[in-house]
Amino acid sequence: MADIFVSYARADRERVEPIVRRLEDEGFSVWWDTHISAGEQFDELIDRQLQQASSVIVVWTERSVKSRWVRGEARDAADRGILVPIRFDEATLPIDFRALHTIDFNDTSHDGADGTFRALSQAVRHFVSPDQPATPEIPATNDRASICVLPFENISGDPEQAYFSDGITEDIITDLSHIASLDVTSRNSSFNYKGQSVNIPKVAKELAVRYVLEGSVRKVGDRVRITAQLIDANADTHLWAERYDRDLHDIFAVQDDISRSIVSALKVRLATEESDAIARRGTTSPEAYRYYLMARKYWMVGWTRHMPVIVRLCEKALELDAKYARAWALLAICLADIRFTANTSSERVLDAAQKALALDPDLADAHAAMARHLVARGEYEKAWESHQRALAIDPLSYEVNVGAARWAIYMHRVEEGIEYLKTAASADLDDFWAPGMMLQVYRELGDKQGEREAARECLSRVEKALEYGQDNSNALGFGIGALFVLGERERALDWTELVLILDPDNQNALYNTACSLAIAGETETALRILDPVLAMAGAEGLSWIREDSDLESLREDPRFLALLDRETRRLAT
Repeated sequence: MADIFVSYARADRERVEPIVRRLEDEGFSVWWDTHISAGEQFDELIDRQLQQASSVIVVWTERSVKSRWVRGEARDAADRGILVPIRFDEATLPIDFRALHTIDFNDTSHDGADGTFRALSQAVRHFVSPDQPATPEIPATNDRASICVLPFENISGDPEQAYFSDGITEDIITDLSHIASLDVTSRNSSFNYKGQSVNIPKVAKELAVRYVLEGSVRKVGDRVRITAQLIDANADTHLWAERYDRDLHDIFAVQDDISRSIVSALKVRLATEESDAIARRGTTSPEAYRYYLMARKYWMVGWTRHMPVIVRLCEKALELDAKYARAWALLAICLADIRFTANTSSERVLDAAQKALALDPDLADAHAAMARHLVARGEYEKAWESHQRALAIDPLSYEVNVGAARWAIYMHRVEEGIEYLKTAASADLDDFWAPGMMLQVYRELGDKQGEREAARECLSRVEKALEYGQDNSNALGFGIGALFVLGERERALDWTELVLILDPDNQNALYNTACSLAIAGETETALRILDPVLAMAGAEGLSWIREDSDLESLREDPRFLALLDRETRRLAT
C-alpha cells in the first residue's frame, strides 16, 4: 500500500516528476502510473492502488481539469476524505473542488526549503501518520474564508416538510457561492451529512473548511421558525446565531438576512453584483417557491405516478408567477419524461423549455430541458450542445447529469455515461435510478466488479425507498435487476410478481422489469411484459427500446421483432 497515489494528466509528467522524487526523498512511498508494467490490467491496477493509498495528490493543470479520469480519481479521494489538491498556473478548478483548499505550485517550488512544498509534505503526512500530536492543516493559498452549510434539520414534526428545509439549505449554499471571496462546499458534499448527528470539528476537517453553518426549520401552516448558527471549527466557538419567527411570505428576507449575516461575521466585503445575486430569488412569490420545492421533491423520488402531480404543482407555481424560470424548466423536464413513455405532443415541452431559457439563459435546468426535447426530435448533436451548456453552468446538478447520462447511454458512449451517473448518484443519495442505470453501463463495459458494486448500491437505495412506500413500483423495477446481479433470483422473481400486481400500467417499472428478466434468461416472461409496454410507447420510447443493450438477448427473437414492427406501424399511422 502506497502512502501517496498521484493523479495527473500524462502530458504534465515532466512537471509532476520532480514533485514525486522530492516526496520520495522525504520518505514517502509514491504510486503513479509509471509503475504499470506491460500486460497488466490498466484499469484494475489503477483502481486497486487508488483504493489502497493513504492519500491522493491530484495535480490540477489546464490539461488535467479536462480529464474525466483525473476528476473521477479526485472525486473518489474527496469522498473518502484523503484528497490533497495542488495546482499549476492558477488552472481553473472543476466547480465541485473549488471549496477545497488547493496548494499553488510553480515550476521552481520543488526545493525542500520551499514553504509551498513543506505545506504539501505536511498535508500528506497528516493522512499517512494521523496519530501525530500536531495535526497539520492544508493551508489556505488565498485570503478566502472556507465554509460548509450543513442541511438544515426539519423539526416540523412532519417528514413531508423536509423538502422545505432542504430547499432553504440549497438556496443559502447558492447565495454564498456567488461570493468570490468565499470557498463554499458543494451541495453534494454537504448533504452527505443529512440526518446525521455530526461533530462540527470533525466535519470541518473532513471537508477542509474553517466555518460551518447549521440550523433547523419548523414550518407549521404559514408560520416558519428558522434557527441558524455559524461556528468557527478551529476554535469550536460560535461567531453568530439567530432565530427567526416569521410568516411564510418573509422567507426570502430570512434567507437574505442569514447570508448577509454570515458575510458580516466573516468580515467579507460584497461586490455590487454579489449583493445583487444574493437578492435574486427567481420568484417574488413565496407560495410559488413552495409549490416548486414540493414539485422538485416529487420529481426526485422518481415515481411515475407522481408525474401528473409534478405538472400540476409547477402549473400552480406558474399561475402565481409566470416568470418563474425554474418552474418552467422543471415542467419541461417532467413533460419530457411523460412523453418518453407516451405518444404525446412535444409542443408543450418545447414551449416550457423556451420560456425557461428566455427568462434565465444561465439556468442549467433550462438547457437540460431543451436537450431532452431535442433528443425526442432525433436532433442528437444539437441536444449534446445543450447538455454541454448545462454541464458548464452546473456540473453537479442531478437533473443535468441525468439528462447527459441518458444521452450518452443512448449514443453508446458508455465511458462518458458512467461519469454522469456517478455525479447524479452523489447529487441525490436517495436516488436509485443512477446506480440502477450503472448496471447496464458496467455490463456493456464488461466490468463485473463495477456491476456488482452498483447492484449493491442500487439495492440499498431501493430498500430505503420501499421503507417509505412498499408499492413504489419504480424502485421495485430497478431492484429486480440488482437482485439478479447479486444472485438473489427467487427474490427477484417475487418482486416481479409484485410489480405486475401493484402497477400493471406503469410503463417504466414494467420495462425495467422486462429488461432485467431478459438479461437473466427469463425470455417468456420478459416478452409477455414487453407486449403491453410497447403498445403504450411513444416514438422516443420505441427508439430507446430499439437501441437498448439490455434487450440484446431478444434481438433475433421473431416474437420481439414482430412487436417492434407492430408498434412501428402504429406510430406511422
